[in-house]
Amino acid sequence: MADARKVSTVKGKTYYNASIVKGIVSLAVSEVEGVSISGGGKKSARFSDSIKLKFGAGGICVDVNVNVLTGYNVPDIALNIQQNIKHSVESMSEYKISAVNVHVESVIFTDEDLI
Repeated sequence: MADARKVSTVKGKTYYNASIVKGIVSLAVSEVEGVSISGGGKKSARFSDSIKLKFGAGGICVDVNVNVLTGYNVPDIALNIQQNIKHSVESMSEYKISAVNVHVESVIFTDEDLI
């Protein structure tokens, strides 16, 4: 991957910085109802700790850690996240996704669930 701040073009091929791909993944996860990217504290810490990318010859392997709200079906949420990440990254960049691994770290209870 090219050493660039955002996007660079070398001999007609476009290279995206990993942070751009992480941003696309983060956006794709945030579009799924009933889920949030796990982690606490500042957004930048949560962002970098919860999304891991491995660039390989077959494409990008994405590992994402999430929290799920109560009342949502975890397998359905995981499938929606996988499909949304694959579609978003492949349509917004020239990269292909080889795998999306969704790790559910916790279930978030609302005040209504605790009563």
